[in-house]
Amino acid sequence: MRDFPSCFGENGVQVADSSSSNTSKNAQNLVTCVYQCRIRGRSCLITVTWSKNLMGQGLSVGIDDSANQCLCKVDIKPWLFSKRKGSKSLEAYSCKIDIYWDLSSAKFGSGPEPLEGFYVGVVADKQMVLLLGDMRKEAYKKTGATPVPSTAVYVAKKEHVFGKKVFGTKAQFCDNGQIHDLIIECDTIGVNDPCLIIRLDGKTLMQVKRLRWKFRGNHTILVDGMAVEVYWDVHNWLFGASLGNAVFMFKTFLAAEEKLWVSQPIPNPSTLQWSFSQRFQDSKSQNLGFSLILYAWKNE
Repeated sequence: MRDFPSCFGENGVQVADSSSSNTSKNAQNLVTCVYQCRIRGRSCLITVTWSKNLMGQGLSVGIDDSANQCLCKVDIKPWLFSKRKGSKSLEAYSCKIDIYWDLSSAKFGSGPEPLEGFYVGVVADKQMVLLLGDMRKEAYKKTGATPVPSTAVYVAKKEHVFGKKVFGTKAQFCDNGQIHDLIIECDTIGVNDPCLIIRLDGKTLMQVKRLRWKFRGNHTILVDGMAVEVYWDVHNWLFGASLGNAVFMFKTFLAAEEKLWVSQPIPNPSTLQWSFSQRFQDSKSQNLGFSLILYAWKNE
């Protein structure tokens, strides 16, 4: 199932649904972030995908309407990433949209996302619709956009993480919220009774024992005073291919939607990973809080 905007086609960068691939050969080192924005008063979704492979870093920016229909996109493929700064003009909602990027001084960690020294800006009608990175002054100077407060809201993130028994990432559970160190730990090699542990900033928030019986499930944790529902599916780690992946979803709620979301039953186990994708789509289209989906691949 292709559960990201359809504009990321065959030649673009896209997240493979974990249910369709069972080995790390199909895993891509990428991070995809979705922002809810407004262009000419109309709601849209801007999807920014950072990728990394043997040919280098890659960047893709797509703009979709509220129904997840692609309006326009720009792809900077890894083998062309030597052009670390530039711009491209697109058109949507009957107006010109300019996408600017400068990654010439960007610093990267082990993942595909830059840590600092960069900007990516989306400008429409001389308004900065979305601005990412720490080089804000340089971005406004280059784009000539009016420096007004952005109304962009960070609504979703997908990421592939890799490890042997420890998988880590940075997690931000609400727009402009605190950035946390999120650790998932699970040793399944030579262990009779594996245990799943999730830590936030070094503090254990949940522990699942007898994992062979509880390889799929959900649990509520509290983060920054918010309820965060954690869904997990580690079937592939325990019973699938040796290089299979697990999938985790961390879901926050808007107060008005929490009861509706939590009341939805967990579906048949055979369709659970599809359910993660569908719930992610619902989060984007209905603005049901923030969703973080992690595909965890074991390096043997």
